[in-house]
Amino acid sequence: MWSGSSARSAGSGRCDNVPMGERYPAVEPDEHGMLEVGDGQELYWEIVGNPAGVPAVFLHGGPGSGCTAGTRRYFDPQAFRAVLFDQRGAGRSRPLAGDVGADLSTNTTAHLVEDMERLRDHLGIERWVVVGVSWGVTLGLVYAQRHPDRVRSMVLAGVTAGTKREIDWITQDMGRVFPQQWERFVSCVPERERGGDLCAAYAAMLADDDPQVRERAAREWCAWEDTHVSLMPGWAPNPRYADATFRLTFARLVTHYWSNGCFLDDDEILHNMHLLEEIPAVLIHGRYDISGPLETAWRLHRAWPSSTLVVLDDAGHGGETFLDQLIASLDSLRTSS
Repeated sequence: MWSGSSARSAGSGRCDNVPMGERYPAVEPDEHGMLEVGDGQELYWEIVGNPAGVPAVFLHGGPGSGCTAGTRRYFDPQAFRAVLFDQRGAGRSRPLAGDVGADLSTNTTAHLVEDMERLRDHLGIERWVVVGVSWGVTLGLVYAQRHPDRVRSMVLAGVTAGTKREIDWITQDMGRVFPQQWERFVSCVPERERGGDLCAAYAAMLADDDPQVRERAAREWCAWEDTHVSLMPGWAPNPRYADATFRLTFARLVTHYWSNGCFLDDDEILHNMHLLEEIPAVLIHGRYDISGPLETAWRLHRAWPSSTLVVLDDAGHGGETFLDQLIASLDSLRTSS
């Protein structure tokens, strides 16, 4: 099923950082903790809502953005038992990817999928609703394809699939839309590497021994992140990029994943969509999401008969309308079996 929407104007920022309108009340976690998942990694997790409610897990974007207190407000606290966690190296999980000398060799998509399984088992949840935004959509789809028996349904907003085409679009082709800003983005890279893999070049700078090199690379990467979502209605710069620790952690994880093709075979997710044919899903995407064109959501929807695609005509990669639709879609699953 496809549906369009031209709801209220969109707000500012990316999908992990939008202004809160009429959301569910702010709450503190009912439970929280740190889970050891091997490789010297500990994941921060928390639960909000009704202990007898529909289990759901939220997958943040980035990679590297971590969850925020505002994320708790997406879930009806009377209906859901919502699990939020910070993926390896991000947020309150430890060690942070931005720490000097942090080893990212055990931070891959496969590791994150198995982390989800460890967390699900730790919390005694048999099956849950998988909710993802941006990179969290890619992770959620891979998880569902590898563990379909653990997924009740899915709500996926700002649809991505971790393909080379998507990565090249953001890091190369978008220079045709923002030539001045892209020239600055590329100028940070050593001249001999400017015609190659920009993600790999940035990843190397973000791991450099010189803190000034790391800091400049993090600033320029995050400036480009802000640029390629800036055509959406009501856009404003993401205030989280003002934090030096967040900047470095976020940029290092994004470039690590993108320079490694998200640790997936190209178009792996599309090729495995038959594994999800029994899982109902809502796909949400903004028409103004120029950093992630609608094509990916459309291709996945066409290959997924049990999915509904909602296209928001006044939203981009986030925004007020975007979050309204995410919450409305979650509300429709309050009695999920």
